[in-house]
Amino acid sequence: MSAGTRVAIIGAGPAGFFAAEALLKSGDPVAIDLINRLPAPYGLVRDGVAPDHQAIKSVARVYARILAREEVRYFGNVTLGEDLSVDDLRACYDQIVYAVGAQSDRHLGIPGEDLEGSHAAFDFVGWYNAHPDFRGRRFDLGCEHVVVVGNGNVAIDVARILLHSPARLATTDIADHALAALRESRVRRVTVLGRRGPAQASFTNPELREFGRLEGISAVADGSELELDAVSQAAIEDDAVKTRNMATLRGYAESAPGDGDRVVRFRFFVSPLEFVEEGGR
Repeated sequence: MSAGTRVAIIGAGPAGFFAAEALLKSGDPVAIDLINRLPAPYGLVRDGVAPDHQAIKSVARVYARILAREEVRYFGNVTLGEDLSVDDLRACYDQIVYAVGAQSDRHLGIPGEDLEGSHAAFDFVGWYNAHPDFRGRRFDLGCEHVVVVGNGNVAIDVARILLHSPARLATTDIADHALAALRESRVRRVTVLGRRGPAQASFTNPELREFGRLEGISAVADGSELELDAVSQAAIEDDAVKTRNMATLRGYAESAPGDGDRVVRFRFFVSPLEFVEEGGR
């Protein structure tokens, strides 16, 4: 990299900050401008990590140290394509790094997906994390049973926030409007649906295991859905995380439900075919 190279990084989430860190560690003179659509930096660390998992957000301290470097400037509330163009960037910078991340959710592509009461996790997570794009969203929490389709940590986060004690959530940085809605929530059961089997689930084990320690919440699973064929068994043998996940799920299947009035149920090999409207919902 030539001396005094000016670099624009579009996006100030984890990818943007790690790109800036790599440039700063390169040993070459560099001037970096982080340009972000939102007023505040940190991206998914601020807007995607569940509010009751503050330890994960501690990485923001690393990002803050990067922002404090004299070679780095931050420009928030600037939208590429509206406030400035790619041609503007090319005229001012030697290099441009695009680190904007995923800007939308993925669809299941089945009938009824757009019915009222069907929501993308992307929207719900943004709502409870006070993302400005989703602050005005409304979610009907007047039902007792919610189904979450997905077998990753986002599904785990959504289920946990729906069932968590509002008193406990009040000690976190959850959005005030979300906390107020969750205080009035009638949700008592959450079913987490996996379209594939437990060996293919992408939960990390601490998040999955956490349900066994949350007061007032019982975690259950169907033992018959945890039986692995030879291919799945071979797939987990060299994967410590999946092996621990299977042990945790089998523990949920074998344990008697606790005394709590809220239940999370893990289901596998269940593929939704259609969302059907009933009673206007």
